[in-house]
Amino acid sequence: MSTSREAMLARIRTALAAGPAPAPPEPDWAAPVHPPLPPGATLAEVFAANFQRIGGEFFYCDTLGALGEQLQTWLTERLPATGGRFYAWEPAMQALLAAAGVPFQADEEEFIDQAAAGLTSCEALVARTGSLLLSAATASGRRLSIYPEQHVVLARPSQVVVEIADALAVTAARYGGVLPSMLSLTTGPSRTADIEKTLVLGAHGPRRLTLFLLADGAENLA
Repeated sequence: MSTSREAMLARIRTALAAGPAPAPPEPDWAAPVHPPLPPGATLAEVFAANFQRIGGEFFYCDTLGALGEQLQTWLTERLPATGGRFYAWEPAMQALLAAAGVPFQADEEEFIDQAAAGLTSCEALVARTGSLLLSAATASGRRLSIYPEQHVVLARPSQVVVEIADALAVTAARYGGVLPSMLSLTTGPSRTADIEKTLVLGAHGPRRLTLFLLADGAENLA
């Protein structure tokens, strides 16, 4: 009767006699990492689908009037529950809101106590992941996209790019090759499941992320 040692040595001899294991296939280093985007869809459509899939709230506005109507309805539904204010600090965003007839808080008065929602721009929209690339280079700074419970972003279809690398390249070109001091790739509302695998929204930032995509040249449309 063979011992455990003899049985182990027999298995080793059998394995050695079979020769080395076949080498794994050589990867195609030139092949793209991700599959192609869905055929027949625009970048904006792919972005919208992925943005909503990860929990974002999406609105498309083809005119300033549509932006005013949809954003005002959104504010009416959201702000009474919190009793707070809607802040917008970037001059370009303020001009669009004023033209659309949407009231907002232009300064920082009672920001700590009353910041229920904040509106910012973004550097780019990533179709592949539904992400937003934000930076601290605007008048919104680092706080307006982080502190309020509800983060609202106003962007354009022309800001949509395919990959994260494209978003970084666009941003670098915009600032002459010198990136802003803070870049944030935001993919859906803030969330964590670190504690007992229980999903919690708003753990490290806003619990709701909403995007209003305003058509390029909407200011010139009726």
